[in-house]
Amino acid sequence: MDKKKKNIVELTNCSVGEYRELEKLPLKVVADNVRSMYNIGAVFRTSDAFLVEEIILCGISGCPPHPEIAKTALGAEETVRWRHCDDAVEAVKKLKEEGWKICVLEQTHNSVPLQQFRPVKGERYLLIIGNEVEGVDQRLVDLSDTVLEIPQYGVKHSLNVSSSASIALWQFFIYLK
Repeated sequence: MDKKKKNIVELTNCSVGEYRELEKLPLKVVADNVRSMYNIGAVFRTSDAFLVEEIILCGISGCPPHPEIAKTALGAEETVRWRHCDDAVEAVKKLKEEGWKICVLEQTHNSVPLQQFRPVKGERYLLIIGNEVEGVDQRLVDLSDTVLEIPQYGVKHSLNVSSSASIALWQFFIYLK
């Protein structure tokens, strides 16, 4: 068994141009007032890895180009399609009307443990992630079709928003790819 680490050439899957031509998952991410540019960059990087169709940056969520986003995105802000919307509620309402299934990553009384959630091929999904302190706006939670929660068993009751997004995006990827 070869345990030698791969070099950068071996790790390169495709060029930026080739990436843009790849078929993306029927999955968009809405960042609802995510204040940290580093978290936004990390969401870009994970979205690139898991073929997310688009990131919708809402409210105070930072937008490229920005040096802090670039530091964690490592170029993914150039590959993943994105746009900014001032009002997340209006953006989500429009997507819901277009048939997108709205999934909120949040802790609620009736949330579904992430490991029990099975995205269905043929459906289109919107994953909403929220502010580092306040979480996802309650109005967006109310619009959702499903609220997903990552079970946690330690002293802390939450994970960093970009860490949570990464875990959730992997769950979508393994079922939709």
